[in-house]
Amino acid sequence: LYFSAQEGILIFYHIKGLQYEMKICADISQPISNLIFSPDYTSLLLVTDQGTVYSYEPAHSGEAVKLLDTSSSCFLAADFLSPGNDYCVSVTTAGEVQVWSLAAGTLLSKINLGIEVHIT
Repeated sequence: LYFSAQEGILIFYHIKGLQYEMKICADISQPISNLIFSPDYTSLLLVTDQGTVYSYEPAHSGEAVKLLDTSSSCFLAADFLSPGNDYCVSVTTAGEVQVWSLAAGTLLSKINLGIEVHIT
């Protein structure tokens, strides 16, 4: 079980029966708004509402790597764009949908929906 604390800490709970073990995996020092596994479950996207996206690979147990920083205070969510782990799609509260190259950390395309977006 992976979850994030308000302070930007990614935590892993290994649960077996009635026993559990807690491990701090990464500290990105920004509140994490979304955790999304890649389609093949090899990477975990850590998304902040400030527009920063990090990648964490559970099998390698290393630090989270910053993939992109949109510097958008209205950043709402992101997810992998399937198939594969090369691209992600994000949305802002203003309704702008963006496609990013994760390898290059660059914006590839965007479209404005013309409506305000909320997560419920």
